[in-house]
Amino acid sequence: MTKKTLKVTLVRSPNGTRGTHKATVLGLGLKKINQVRELEDTPAVRGMINKVNYLVRVD
Repeated sequence: MTKKTLKVTLVRSPNGTRGTHKATVLGLGLKKINQVRELEDTPAVRGMINKVNYLVRVD
């Protein structure tokens, strides 16, 4: 059984955003702009992506 994954890229800096949004970006494992992480497709990860959708891009 293969697990579905999402590629998440940080495209904007979280500086100047709410503290909870900065923490969410760190929770996704993103620290630098243009950094890409491959994350498992779970409801929790999707919720985090939806919260900071203006900072990230999903491929």
